This record gives sequence, structure tokens and C-alpha cells, in this order.
Amino acid sequence: MLTKRQLKILRVLIDDYISHAEPVGSRSISKRGAIQYSPATIRNDLADLEEMGFLEKTHSSSGRIPSEKGYRFYVDHLLSPFVFKHDELESLRALFAEKFTEIENVIQHSAVILSELTNYTSIVLSPESLETKLKHLQIIPISDVTAVAIIVTDTGQVENKTVEIPQGLDAADLEKIINILNERLQGVSLLELRNKMFKEIHAVLKSYVHNYEQAMRMMISLFSTNDKRDKVFYGGKTNILTQPEFRDIEKVRSLFDAIEEEELIYELIRHESEGIEVKIGKENDLQAMENCSVITASYSIGGENMGSIAIVGPTRMEYKRVISLLDFISKDLTNVLTKQYRLF
Repeated sequence: MLTKRQLKILRVLIDDYISHAEPVGSRSISKRGAIQYSPATIRNDLADLEEMGFLEKTHSSSGRIPSEKGYRFYVDHLLSPFVFKHDELESLRALFAEKFTEIENVIQHSAVILSELTNYTSIVLSPESLETKLKHLQIIPISDVTAVAIIVTDTGQVENKTVEIPQGLDAADLEKIINILNERLQGVSLLELRNKMFKEIHAVLKSYVHNYEQAMRMMISLFSTNDKRDKVFYGGKTNILTQPEFRDIEKVRSLFDAIEEEELIYELIRHESEGIEVKIGKENDLQAMENCSVITASYSIGGENMGSIAIVGPTRMEYKRVISLLDFISKDLTNVLTKQYRLF
């Protein structure tokens, strides 16, 4: 059990180290206005905090730095709410003032602004495509043999694909196909589309469309390449290079390799519950991330279709500000995406 004095000293030391990235000694702490203890008293408490595992002593300095246990205690027990200034709040509220035509553009924009506001790397996962449903399909001929298919999902994602028009399929048949698909497949999840095509659409096409087998093949190819994983959006990938902890080229290379592995990133930051989650150092279960903290929040579209938004930075992260920003932006992103969703 830490004393009130030890709690205050631990908070001041971690705040100082987060700000300056330099080991903190007793003399530096004693000069803080909030601390009114002698350097000798502070030294004794620092030694006790180190013995309890909250601090570590570096070889190159007499000062101390926080351990992972120290950061965890700091995040769980010592953080006070971050209060945005009025002008900061106005700036945050204006972040999504721009009109977007596609939901994916909103998600990409949120990744960029988060990285700019924090100077860390941001990662945003769009809702799983397995959960999304077909909202509308349009096929526009651009020549006698090709057409552009526009697929709109219930989450507002828009995908354009060029398809080959089967020989012998005229404009009237193409219009029938579009009407049938929109009538029968609206609201069907992308995962179930192929099964629905085989079980139901095939028989309907056979009754109403000439060359129905070729038309069927065209439709199956249209829905066959949907990615079953989330789409991953990044902001500020190279921001990590500005942090003094990552001057080691090998350390940076392994971290960049991990960030580029979308399967690893999916497992690392997929967050399906409300609220903020903070993983510090080895809590991330990835060796490349053992010097990083990952703060994750969730957002939703239309009350469902959960996505994830995360910040990756050093364990010496500005937790209070980042957590508050992530909480604010994830909620704002939910509101903006829900409004956009209702337009489709």
C-alpha cells in the first residue's frame, strides 16, 4: 500500500518523464511546486518505489524511470480527467465539419486527424465486412462489353467494380437482373450473398433472363472478392520515428513490420466493447510492441457494426491527453457515421 506522499512523488515523476523523456532524480522532483519534501525524503521514497517495482534505475543516470508496473498503476489510479480548453473543444468539434460522400472517407479522416493531434501512430479498423449488408446495387454499362457495378452497403461503404457483360445479354436483361438483385438481396449480409445467389437468385434468373447461366456467373464474380477482414486505415505511420525511444533502427524495423501485418493488427486492436482499453508494453503480446502502449476504443455505425480506433505510441505516452482525445473522437465518429449511415 503506497502512502499519500509516495503516490504524489510517483505521479510527479511519471508526468516529468512523459514530458521530457529523461530519467528523473530527487532534486528535480523537490523543485516542483506541488512537492514540499526534502531531497533526502524523496530519495528514500524513490528507493522504496523502485523496490516495489514501480520504478527502474537506468545505468547512464542516477535518476529513475517508470516501469511497466508503474505506468499501469499510473493509468489505473493516478490519472485525473483531462480538461480541454475552450478553443481546443471548438477545434475538435470542427474536425468532422467537412461533408463526406462515403463513410470510409470519414474513417480515413479520423485516422489522419488523430495522428496529427497526438503525434503518434493511429490505426482505425472499419466494421467487419462480414457484418455489413447489401443496401443497393447499380450496374452502369460503359461499353457494349463492360459495365461498372456500384455496391453500396448498409454502413455506407461504396465499392466500384468493372465487370464484363456476357455476350447476348441485352440492356433489358441487365435491367431485370438489377431489379431482381435489389429486391431479393437487399439486407442480406455480404457473407450470405453467394449462398443466396445459388439457392434463390439462380431460379429467378432462369425464369426471367436469357443467357441466365452467363448472367449468374457474372453476379457470382461480382460478389466473390469481398474481404472478410476489416479494412485498416493508418495515420502518421512514421510518427514513431520522432520518439527518442525508437532511435534503434532494428527496433523500429520490427515495429514497422508488425504494423504492416494487418492480421496481427486486427488481433491486437480489435475492440468489441465500449470504453477505453490501455495495453502497456508486454501486455500487447507482440514482441515488436513490447516498448509500446496501445490505447483502443470502439465506435459504431447505426448502433451496430462495431469498429475499432487505436493509438500506438511509446510506453512514455501522454496517457491523459490521448485517452481523452480517443474517447472524444470515438464518440464523435459514432455520431457522424450514424448520421451518414441514415443517408444511404
